[in-house]
This record gives sequence, structure tokens and C-alpha cells, in this order.
Amino acid sequence: MNAIKETNFNFPGQSDFYRGKVRDVYTIGNQYLVMVASDRISAFDVVLPEPIPYKGQVLNQIAAKFLEATADIVPNWVLVVPDPNVTIGRICEPFKVEMVIRGYLAGHAWREYSAGKRSICGVALPNGLKENDKLQQPIITPTTKAAVGHDEDISRAEILKQGIVSEADYVQLEAYTQALFERGTQIAAKTGLILVDTKYEFGKSDGKIFLIDEIHTPDSSRYFYSEGYQKRQQKNEPQKQLSKEFVRKWLLENGFSGQAGQQIPDMTAAIVDSISERYIELYERIVDLPFQKPGDENILDRVEKNIQKAIELLP
Repeated sequence: MNAIKETNFNFPGQSDFYRGKVRDVYTIGNQYLVMVASDRISAFDVVLPEPIPYKGQVLNQIAAKFLEATADIVPNWVLVVPDPNVTIGRICEPFKVEMVIRGYLAGHAWREYSAGKRSICGVALPNGLKENDKLQQPIITPTTKAAVGHDEDISRAEILKQGIVSEADYVQLEAYTQALFERGTQIAAKTGLILVDTKYEFGKSDGKIFLIDEIHTPDSSRYFYSEGYQKRQQKNEPQKQLSKEFVRKWLLENGFSGQAGQQIPDMTAAIVDSISERYIELYERIVDLPFQKPGDENILDRVEKNIQKAIELLP
């Protein structure tokens, strides 16, 4: 299986290395970040044991498309995308919150709502909503950004009270988040999809706010098919969706929710293939182009060579 489980490169000028849940990040000259989108997959903040072929390429290429398509709204960190699995950009100091925005009551928000909560991250929700109902207007439900372990819901008031983000910066983050979600919704609608919810991460460089990390990918977002959405809601049927939620549901059905002592279910070849196919399906649907699988060259050799060439051209 030609998939990236991890990388262990050593580049000229390399000053640091960090392995996240799904990305390997190399720092060059304390000035640039080389972000390798591996094929690792995480759920419930746990990295699952088997990599998913093409997943990293899908995420990196979708993110590149949407970062380019939203650069008029907010500047982003990207300088060059030298490989299907790699993005190189400027270093930013990240804000310690993730800006989650929801247009529909799904996923984590639905689980909280169905447990009886009528306020999520300080945002009040009415009684009588069903799973996957469209909200009256998109709501922002931030989370803390944990270095390890689980991210936690947090309210706007608590973010400001704790001084995690200044009020002036937070107001700007909210405005960017709403504008990005509106743009993402418009683009998704053109391909017959509904952008249900997503998250954005921001950072600062030289006093300026930048959009960082990936956006509008199946790891950071949830999509429904718009065709048949209303009928499925009226019949109380599950929505047809393209997101990582199906992975979470498979884990939950097999007794795993990320809690200590739980055993990750066996990831058979059939499960791995089905997850890979879902990622490719989302790519082709939202990008509206056939997915190009790479050739027979060893994927790690290709990635390393393309990164080295790109580093040589950095200013």
C-alpha cells in the first residue's frame, strides 16, 4: 500500500519538526512551514492505526483550492503547493481557538442537543429541532485548541474573559468566519452539496491575521447532498453526507468513542478501501474534476524530492 503513515525527512535549513494527528510539519529557517498531509486518519482525537490511501492528497488539494478561492476575503499562509500532499507557507502564531461554524444541527452539536442541552458555547437553541435541521442562521461554536487530547467547547464570553484572544481580534475572527462560511456554502451549492458545518484556524504574522491550516475538507467540514435533503428531513431519514462522520459512526457502533481503555475496532482492508473511496468521492464532487491518482513512483521519494526543489526556490 503506497500510503504515507509518517515521514522522517531532513531538509537543508530545517530547524524544527512536529508530528500532528494527521500532518508532519517541518520548519525551515524559522521562517517557513512545510506541511505534509499524511494518510493518517483521526477520530475522537485519536489517530487510527491504518493510513487511508489518497486521503492526504485529497485534503491538501481541496484545501489549496479553497484557500485560493477565499484569498480575497482573508489572506492565508500559503506560498506554494509543490506536491499533491504538500503545502509550504509562512509561519504564523496560531490563535488558541478553533472557529467552528454550523449552519445545521448535526454531529457534535446534535449529540449535545439530543442530550438535553439548549445552549452550545453560549449560543441558545430553540426546542423542537431534529437532527440535521437547518438553523435559522449559522452559529459560531468555538473550541479550545488542545496541543494534546480533546478540544473543548468554549463560549465567546469565556474566550474574552480568559484573554485567550483580544476582543478586537475576536471580532475580526468572527467576521472572517461568517464570510468564509458564506463563500464555502456558495461554492458547495454549485456542485449540489450543502456545507453543513466547518472549522477555521487563524494565526498572526507581523501583526496581521492570516487563515492557516486546511479549509472545507472532509476532515474539517461536513457536507450533505442537497438533492433529496428536504424529503429525507420530512421522513426523518438520515442525510446522505460526505464527511468524516461515517468513520465516527462506524467507531461508535463498534464500541469506540475515544475514551480511555476502549479498543479501536479492527480496520479491515474493506473498511480502509471504503473510507478511501469516500474521500475521493468528495474530492470529485466538490472540485468537479476527476481525481488523479499518482503514478507508480514511491510516494515518500516523490514528496521528498518535490519539497527539496521547492525549498531551493524560497526567498
